Amino acid sequence: MTATKDIIIRDTHRGLKYVDGVLAEVLPPGRHELPRRRLFRRTPKVDVTVVDLRNRDLTIKGQEILTADKVAIRVSILVQFAVVDPKAAVQAVASYEDRLYTDVQLAARRSLAAMTLEDILTNRTRLSDDILREVQGAAAGYGVAIGRADVKDLVFPGNLQDIMNKVLAAERTSEAQLVEARTRAEVQRIDAQTKADAGRIQATADAEAVRTRAEADAAATRTRVEAERAALEERSKAAAAFTTHPALLRLEELTALKELGKNANARIYLDFAEAKNGEE
Repeated sequence: MTATKDIIIRDTHRGLKYVDGVLAEVLPPGRHELPRRRLFRRTPKVDVTVVDLRNRDLTIKGQEILTADKVAIRVSILVQFAVVDPKAAVQAVASYEDRLYTDVQLAARRSLAAMTLEDILTNRTRLSDDILREVQGAAAGYGVAIGRADVKDLVFPGNLQDIMNKVLAAERTSEAQLVEARTRAEVQRIDAQTKADAGRIQATADAEAVRTRAEADAAATRTRVEAERAALEERSKAAAAFTTHPALLRLEELTALKELGKNANARIYLDFAEAKNGEE
């Protein structure tokens, strides 16, 4: 009966089983029995290398790199990775973590060397994208998948930092002035629009008042003309009646004399000559 020992592989790990130095199999999660070596008896030597498959972070700190326009920048990069092929991760390189560190460092140097300071300031994500794109292919060769590669920090030289702070302050002042100018222009535009609207309303009201007054004057003129026309018609009718019936005219005269007689101050002048001639 062969003595054995147990090894447990968690579900977040995998085991590489070596028999006499030769990779025999990749052990899945679970309990596995391994033969024990016995004295005075030749038995195979079995070793198991456990590989962690969980996502991990790797930080590349403080790399001083020259940009395309010869500005020295210190950059820190955070890489998230996971082993997806434990056999390649152990067999292809001596240490996949050290190899990944070197690959990211070199990728950052190549990317920054092709970028100017202005490129970095205006498009910081380009550096992260360049590193991720370059390292993903290389890391896949030794069984590692890169989830993301982000620039954590960018540190500029002291004098350059002061200049950048002044530039940022000037930009903020310029933006504030621009906002103030736009606000002032908008207020002026609204004020001019309000005055124009008030002018149009006043002009409309004045025109309406003129129209109303003209209509009232026209109506009054029509009423006056109508009254005069009616009076003229009445006089024409009276004249026709007096012509047809002279006695009516005489009756009107007597009525008028009667009304005058009621007034003590009235004076009546009679033309007797005309009456005498009439008698002849």
